[in-house]
Amino acid sequence: MDKNKLKPLNILLADDDEDDCMFFKRALDEMDLSTQFFAVHDGEQLIKHLSQNLTHLPHIIFLDYNMPRKNGLECLHEIKNNNDLKHIPVVMFSTSNNWDTINSLFKSGAHVYIRKPSDFGQLKQVIFNAIPLAAEKIFSNSPVKYTLNVTPNPDR
Repeated sequence: MDKNKLKPLNILLADDDEDDCMFFKRALDEMDLSTQFFAVHDGEQLIKHLSQNLTHLPHIIFLDYNMPRKNGLECLHEIKNNNDLKHIPVVMFSTSNNWDTINSLFKSGAHVYIRKPSDFGQLKQVIFNAIPLAAEKIFSNSPVKYTLNVTPNPDR
């Protein structure tokens, strides 16, 4: 597939860790995907960026759970309670493997949850897998929720 012939997928990353942002961008660059990438480094920047760019919204938001000034859950609530933003698929990610936290994020409107991998190859794979899962929401309004790189819930 020639990624230069496709309309770029507009991806917004909200993560306060500069290294994680760099690795995320590098992973996207190594994939056979046409993307436009933008990063913000805290929740307040995310909400401000979205509200100032309503005519050029991202196709998918990757949102870190633990951020300063406004955490990922607070941002998720704001996004899903805003008529201009609520249609955007949100992929939450964190180092947590806590199922109560994950279920809370899904109940709040997250479409995919990724446990942050410690290895670049895994990061690339979970991003690659998360993009079509999140994009599925755009086309189907599917209520299905997905977790990637998470230990299975023992209660299931």
